[in-house]
Amino acid sequence: MSQRRGIAGPAMFIVVAQLCLLVHFEPVHGVTYLVNGGAGWNSNQNVSNWPNGKHFKAGDKLVFNYDKSLHDVAVVNQDGYNSCKTPAGSKVFHTGLDAITLPKGQNYFISDFPGDCDSGMKITVNAE
Repeated sequence: MSQRRGIAGPAMFIVVAQLCLLVHFEPVHGVTYLVNGGAGWNSNQNVSNWPNGKHFKAGDKLVFNYDKSLHDVAVVNQDGYNSCKTPAGSKVFHTGLDAITLPKGQNYFISDFPGDCDSGMKITVNAE
């Protein structure tokens, strides 16, 4: 019986340790969101309301799908968002299929093409 007790002790410790790890750590994979769903990132749709009702976390990804000859995606600050102007040094994406990982906090995105932002092609997302 002492042999069984010696084997069960370390095995029980490993099981308890694994359960503790599962309880204390959150998954590292974020959720991927297709901005504006199937309609995509475009000026024909007012996308500014798209984030409403969604719960974003740091590490989630936003995928912007658009015609790169007509639009782009600029990561801007609040002033750039409000004025529809891309500040110097802002990251601007041009591929037509851009995946952007959200950092914690408020995130602002606009299309830098003339007229797009003013027609509603901008979103703000708060990532917790």
